[in-house]
Amino acid sequence: MSGESTYEPRVAARVSKRHVRGVDYHVSEWGDAAAPLIVFLHGLGDAGSTFQFVVDALAGEWHVVAPDWRGFGQSNSRSAAYWFPDYLADLDCLLAEYSPAEPVRLVGHSMGANVAGLYAGAIPERVSAFVNVEGFGLADSDPGDAPARYRSWLELSRTTPAFARFEDFDALAQHIARRSPRMSAAQAQFVARAWAIAADTGLQLRADPAHKLPNAVLYRRAEAEACWREVTAPVLLVTGADSKILKAYRQNLVEMPFPQRSSCVIDAAGHMVHFEAPGALAAAIEDFFRPAL
Repeated sequence: MSGESTYEPRVAARVSKRHVRGVDYHVSEWGDAAAPLIVFLHGLGDAGSTFQFVVDALAGEWHVVAPDWRGFGQSNSRSAAYWFPDYLADLDCLLAEYSPAEPVRLVGHSMGANVAGLYAGAIPERVSAFVNVEGFGLADSDPGDAPARYRSWLELSRTTPAFARFEDFDALAQHIARRSPRMSAAQAQFVARAWAIAADTGLQLRADPAHKLPNAVLYRRAEAEACWREVTAPVLLVTGADSKILKAYRQNLVEMPFPQRSSCVIDAAGHMVHFEAPGALAAAIEDFFRPAL
């Protein structure tokens, strides 16, 4: 992949900063601020700017906003640990900045979709429609696992965790392309530069290593489902046809307890749908949002 040029965006992005709950949030924006708003929420280890491929494939005129979550991308935050509800509180503040009076269309991928699903159930009046891309929660946990989980968290917290190291952008781009093989080499280079910055010792990933620590608190699926039942917005559940998540939830997708739900499977895509099938994802998003305009 050495020597490959990076992806050339069709729609230029601009960058803004928002001070949110002690963190300087880095936000990518596209389109006219007067156009209908869509807020995109990225997944674990990703960054808002990598929704560029989907933005470029949108046919209509939209104002797209995509923040980097705290501790990811260029929203620099260093913490001993991360508490998941902080993301809901951050989202609440960001929505107050971009749409203080009107409910908002959300598109979330993976972790970002899980944040959006909880938020839309906690404050349903703030969300008008929600596209959930591969963010269907985790398997339920056993309360009996709590002692071992706390022990694991305590032991791992004694040292500084570290991400895998990459010598240069080509090496990282090759890694990204192996995980999402339907990307072009230029797209993989674009993502590599969104995910890392050059340093004296090689690349430094734009993510706080504390994210590698296990969550000290067990996941309680019943609580997530209780939030999902309170969502009043229509919800589109999107997954990639080759995704491991689809294999795990194939029987349950239609049973996810969002009151107004429909589902869509996108061919030729794995978990990173926005990398491998951005055109199909953009079409699904617009088909879902457009009738309510």
